[in-house]
Amino acid sequence: MCFYLCETIPHFGKGSKRETVKIEEHIKYWLDSANNDLDAANSLFSSEKYDWCLFVGHLVLEKTLKAFYVLNNENSIPPKTHNLLKLADSANIELSKEQIIFLDEVNDFNLEVRYPEYKREFYKLCTKEFAEKYFHEIEEFALWLKSRIQ
Repeated sequence: MCFYLCETIPHFGKGSKRETVKIEEHIKYWLDSANNDLDAANSLFSSEKYDWCLFVGHLVLEKTLKAFYVLNNENSIPPKTHNLLKLADSANIELSKEQIIFLDEVNDFNLEVRYPEYKREFYKLCTKEFAEKYFHEIEEFALWLKSRIQ
């Protein structure tokens, strides 16, 4: 992703001789990518690929949190982490206890699809009802974050 990001947008942040991208463009980059992933997650849900729907749902929140990080950190490049709680903390987002628990649960979707030792169990867990519940909450959380960015 960094290769694509660096090739698509010359430079984010301060302290370079290269042209600095406006903060609005930087935020738009992350939000556009999150919206694209949201469309993909919807398609995966419709195709009954519930485990992958939730994995991509994690990416939606990760990228939306990275947009929020850019907003609150003077157009800096977001940390290279998939941990939603770390991203929310570094973006200075105040979260309720319920939101913290939710992001911690969604963090698991990133790991459980990637690694074989978790994949089979996660696949069994991802019924339509389970995925529908979490995917709906992912969509709602992403909308909440976006409303605070714009």
